[in-house]
Amino acid sequence: MATAPAAAAIVSSFVSPSSFSVKASKPDRIRPVSRVDVSVPCVSSPPVPCRCSATLCHVVVWFIELLFFELLTNDQTSLIFKLRAAIAATYYADLGIEETDIFVSDGAKCDISRLQVLFGSNVKIAVQDPSYPAYVDSSVIMGQTGLYQEDVQKYGHIEYMRCNPENGFFPDLSSVLRTDVIFFCSPNNPTDNGSIIVYDSAYAMYISDDSPKSIFEIPGAKERLSPNMLDSLVCVWVGLWSLRSSFFSDGHPVAKDFNRIVCTCFNGASNISQAGGLGCLSPEGLKAMSDLVGFYKENTKIIVDTFTSLGFNIYGAKNAPYVWVHFPGRNSWDVFAEILENAHVVTTPGTGFGPGGEGFVRVSVFGHRENIIEAARRLKQLYK
Repeated sequence: MATAPAAAAIVSSFVSPSSFSVKASKPDRIRPVSRVDVSVPCVSSPPVPCRCSATLCHVVVWFIELLFFELLTNDQTSLIFKLRAAIAATYYADLGIEETDIFVSDGAKCDISRLQVLFGSNVKIAVQDPSYPAYVDSSVIMGQTGLYQEDVQKYGHIEYMRCNPENGFFPDLSSVLRTDVIFFCSPNNPTDNGSIIVYDSAYAMYISDDSPKSIFEIPGAKERLSPNMLDSLVCVWVGLWSLRSSFFSDGHPVAKDFNRIVCTCFNGASNISQAGGLGCLSPEGLKAMSDLVGFYKENTKIIVDTFTSLGFNIYGAKNAPYVWVHFPGRNSWDVFAEILENAHVVTTPGTGFGPGGEGFVRVSVFGHRENIIEAARRLKQLYK
């Protein structure tokens, strides 16, 4: 996913510097403002890179100057076209994906739900176990599953692909029954059994080894799977939780149907989020996002070193901002409660991601450095 020079030109045509002035231009329609000066100080602490915050401030002033109804129709504004072009040039320049193949959304979770509307109720899905709960929950809501089976903690009519330390947390697809849809969080082993593959690459920016960041990077993938590949990637880290923008690419016949669902069920990502996305895709924004990822990787090392020093086996923590900690023979909810009550540190029980997560807790590395260091100190005190 090398950044193409074209992306910088697209972004530069919209994004102005960190300090700028905007003059009101429609005094007949809005209350006139002689001049609006906006200065955005650059700060080194996370979570919002200064380039992104500057662009967000810019678009707020931009709103003041435009008739609001001109921005209500998402696909009729130049902003959405600029963002799609920048995404295609930045992430898919050499992969045959065009800007018209890009859907701008408001987060991977929302994309997953809208995709499930596209698939309908008469399909069977396969999920990695453990995996992101939204895959299973959205299937339940759509009526794709059977009843919940308390004894095995699974829903009927879902193929759970067990992932554990023994198989490197990736299933043996040769032993998996054919399903209509397969949800993956890692694209390194596509299948040509006719299933639709949904690859959720929400944390692609964290990938630092030779793992593909897009399913379209896999040699021969397009030839083998071209009608059946969906690539979803959350690319904009603006405030991490408060302002999220995502994009979804396809480039195949299913896109037409998905476009109708999006236009029916979704009013479009907010213009301010789209503007933030353009800011992130500028050269300064890409560097800021990379620096932010680097900051959280430093947090990761603190958490990993803490649990390793205490004798725990940890998994993940390389290409994603989470640490998967093994507590053999323990109930994951009991471990969660133990850490919460005795160290006042919040983790996530592994079974929240499926029955395969039993015996694990997930630790997030998102947080200010001083909080991460304090959490590490408390964990060492608890398990010393």
